[in-house]
Amino acid sequence: MYHQAGWTPLDAGEFRRRVSEAAAGPSWVIDGGYSAVSDILWARADTVVWIDLPRRTIMRRIIWRTVRRMARRTELWNGNREQWRNLFTWDPEKSVIAWAWRTYPDRRERYTAAMADPVHGHLRFVRLSTPAAVRRFLRDAAPASGVD
Repeated sequence: MYHQAGWTPLDAGEFRRRVSEAAAGPSWVIDGGYSAVSDILWARADTVVWIDLPRRTIMRRIIWRTVRRMARRTELWNGNREQWRNLFTWDPEKSVIAWAWRTYPDRRERYTAAMADPVHGHLRFVRLSTPAAVRRFLRDAAPASGVD
């Protein structure tokens, strides 16, 4: 939603409007750590699932995923594709790898503080800190198969 064609960021007001619209229904799931709209989302949410994997795990996965997307020329959204030249930059505005590395400590601090903040007392926080915990969570959240 945020990045438009050519990786152009959506205007902040329009982004907030679209997020508000997406989260207006009675049930929804939104993926992402958009801190610029967390006030909108968290006010309407009942649960925040924080996948808090070790930095080494995140970096290994994001590097592999990024290289694979580049090699396959995978379209991400709005015609955008990851660029080979961005693999070799430390500019977090151009490289998802640099962004993940640089934002990791701040994101952990922000989520830890949010969990303790009484403003978010209405939220159930689920912190998943291992790949096995993520798998269990997804398995348990999957709808039951079969008909009763």
